[in-house]
Amino acid sequence: MKHVVAFRPLKLGDFLVVVPALRAVRRAWPEHELVFATNEWLRPVVELAGCVDTLLPTHGMKPLDERYAHPDVAVNLHGTGPHSTAVLDALEPRRRIGHSGHGWPGPEWLDDIHERERWCRMLRAHGVPADPDDFLLRPPPVPSPAPGAVLVHPGAAYGSKRWPLSRYADVVRELRGEGCRVVLTGSAAERDLAMELATRTGLPHDDVLAGDTDLSTLAALVAAARLVVSGDTGIAHLAYAYRTPSVTLFGPVSARHWGPPADGRHRALSADADRRGDPFAAEPDPALLGVSTAEVVAAAVALLGSPTGGGRG
Repeated sequence: MKHVVAFRPLKLGDFLVVVPALRAVRRAWPEHELVFATNEWLRPVVELAGCVDTLLPTHGMKPLDERYAHPDVAVNLHGTGPHSTAVLDALEPRRRIGHSGHGWPGPEWLDDIHERERWCRMLRAHGVPADPDDFLLRPPPVPSPAPGAVLVHPGAAYGSKRWPLSRYADVVRELRGEGCRVVLTGSAAERDLAMELATRTGLPHDDVLAGDTDLSTLAALVAAARLVVSGDTGIAHLAYAYRTPSVTLFGPVSARHWGPPADGRHRALSADADRRGDPFAAEPDPALLGVSTAEVVAAAVALLGSPTGGGRG
């Protein structure tokens, strides 16, 4: 079978912002096998996108499996630098779709653009229609272990995106005071952080699910949640993909580039004027520290009481 290879070996949120682009590629080449080269651990959520035929496990800029050489089309959804283009050039594709640079045709890279629109714009420049609002996921295949809960996700991969735990504790106390069941989520590496938050707030340890959920279960938790409160990380993008109301705290990157859709279900909070802008810094970005507990609680309570809050709608 003829095949198309798309490339983006990054993290959960990075995958979810290219779902519209992947679906556009699927529609453009319906008779081809769509091969998506990415991290194996993303498989459960890639399947929920419903457009990829084959997930080709890879990591970083490793050479891709030679079985997928000579694709009719290679689509660079990773970037515009020499490393990603070299990985795809090694497959000797018949056609290359990407941004311009390093011998590839395409539109110029723009910095001030939302990520969903970035990749759709790139495809449109190559004659492939793409809709950045086509990002919703299929229902998860497993039930939620905590339907109707408010999910609080205190962790993030880098300190620049990690709001102080003391402030999360204040938010948890306020939400419990509103009668909400609060469940803490996170990776296995973030379990100690979540347990500390539970201890500070008197939350039952059974409601700490950090480290206890695979990706399918996390998707189910988000899909059935009343609300998600988190930093700008993967779980926030799951909330957008399931139309689950969310309060997302932005630090080193702007909601203009990575934020939620403007459908009334989400609140993006940030002290934009204070932004330092280093996503890999160890300390919280000033734009994140500029968000107060009172702002987060007010946004959460407003969403819980709104017609679009408290469920997917």
